[in-house]
Amino acid sequence: MREKFDSAVKKRDELSERRENAIKEKLEDEIKRFGHEDKAEKWRKYFKTGKGQYAENDKFIGLEMPEIVSYVNKYMEIDDRQLLELLKSRYHECRSIALSIMVKRFERADEEEKKKIFEFYLNNTKCVNNWDLVDISAPVIVGGYLFGKEGRILERLARSDNLWERRIAIISTQTFINKGICKESLEIAEILLNDSEDLIHKAVGWTLREVGKKCGIEKEEEFLQKHFRIMPRTMLRYAIEKFPPEKRDYYMAK
Repeated sequence: MREKFDSAVKKRDELSERRENAIKEKLEDEIKRFGHEDKAEKWRKYFKTGKGQYAENDKFIGLEMPEIVSYVNKYMEIDDRQLLELLKSRYHECRSIALSIMVKRFERADEEEKKKIFEFYLNNTKCVNNWDLVDISAPVIVGGYLFGKEGRILERLARSDNLWERRIAIISTQTFINKGICKESLEIAEILLNDSEDLIHKAVGWTLREVGKKCGIEKEEEFLQKHFRIMPRTMLRYAIEKFPPEKRDYYMAK
């Protein structure tokens, strides 16, 4: 009797998996029909998909942004299961479409639905695996949900072994900066000061520059005076990019 039950469960699970794969393939196949190999090759180079690079083996269909937007509008009403399958796609553009759908849904959602989207996002950060995917989604979904709440989740992400979770942590704070609050940005920047990845150096430097722009240059310079001697050069260059030449020279010379 137990063997029959186990067999039935196995068949049910296999059927469910086949159905999910069929949904995924249907959406992927529809999107792939309008791909462009010359553009796909351009994106593979631009997003560093070569051996040993940060997006090694990522796959591209070759869609431009207007085409992605059209699919976002077309698929806005897909259910969560279909959305997850699209998010798990091996194709970069499919993941971009899924994340863009989530962003648009979050922007129009009530608090309960926002929490659901936020948790869905955090449970699938392994799919948010390139800098552009982080940048289009993290400020709205993570920053938008956490604004006004405690920020220990950002700290946990900032200390993650996963490059993209660390980028999510710092990029999410753009939402706080836009509202004139820089505390979270500076705390996460401090955690990431010694990060080994150039993509994090750029993200932190850009964030510090935005702190100076939106929250006051004195806030940025207070942070720089404390840390600029140990900051990675790329991080520092991004942070002081808009400074007057003589002030840039001062920081870089030190």
